[in-house]
Amino acid sequence: MPEAPAATGPFDPARHAVRRVVAFGAHPDDLDFGVSGTVAAWTAAGVEVHYCIMTDGDAGGFDPAHRASIVAMRHEEQRSAAALVGVDDVHFLGYRDGYLEPSHEVMRDVVELIRRVRPDVVLAMHPERNWDRIQKSHPDHLACGEAVTRAIYPAVENPFAYPELAEAGLDAYRVPWLWLYAGPAERTNHRVDVSAFVDTKITALQVHISQHPDVAAMEESVRSRMRASAAAAGLAEGSSAEEFHVVSVNNPETIAGF
Repeated sequence: MPEAPAATGPFDPARHAVRRVVAFGAHPDDLDFGVSGTVAAWTAAGVEVHYCIMTDGDAGGFDPAHRASIVAMRHEEQRSAAALVGVDDVHFLGYRDGYLEPSHEVMRDVVELIRRVRPDVVLAMHPERNWDRIQKSHPDHLACGEAVTRAIYPAVENPFAYPELAEAGLDAYRVPWLWLYAGPAERTNHRVDVSAFVDTKITALQVHISQHPDVAAMEESVRSRMRASAAAAGLAEGSSAEEFHVVSVNNPETIAGF
C-alpha cells in the first residue's frame, strides 16, 4: 500500500490510507500554488490523483493579445503542469471565470465526480475569507470551497440527492477526509513536508506562463511561504511544507447527521 507523505497534524499517514484523491481548484494554476507539492509526493507513492478545475480561467492573464486563445492556453498549461506532478486525469467543469457560485448545478457536478472516483481525500479551496491576505480569497475560490463542502455533506452520501446520478450507476459514497487549502492561517491544523518536491512544484507553476508577469518574484514568494510553513510545523531548518485545514468527514465514530 502506498504511503502518504510525512505530515504533522490530525491526519496520520501511518493509519489513514490514501489510494485515490480528487483535488478541486477554481482556476487553472490554483492547485499548483496550493497543493502540487503534496500531490507530487502522493503520486510518487502510487496514489491516483484527479484534478478538477471549476472555471475556464478566461478572465486570467495579462496580455491583451491572448484574449481569443486564453481558455485553450490555460487548459494546456494545466494539463502540462498536472503531468509534471504525476496527474493524468484533469477534469474541466467549464464555468465562467469570476462567476462561480455554489449552485446546485455546480454541486451536482462535484457529487458526480466524487461518486465516480470514490476518493479517500478530497482537496478544495477554503470557503472562509482570509482577511490577512485577501488575494487568497478570490470569490471563485470561496465558491469552490463552499460548493465542495456542501456537496460532500450531505449530497455525496445521500442516495436520494440528485437521483439521476444513482440511476446512472453512481451510488452514494461517504468521503473520509476533506482537506481545505488557501484558507485563513488560524484554520491551519495540518502541514505536509514537501521538501523533496519543491523544485517539481515550482516547475509546474512556471508552466502557467500566461499568469506570471514576474516569474522570479512568484517563485521567491512561493518558496518563502513554504519555508515559513515548515518552520511553524517545527520541521528541520531548510524544509518546506504545504498547509491545510483537515476535516474528518466520516470516521468509525461518525453518526449520520451528527
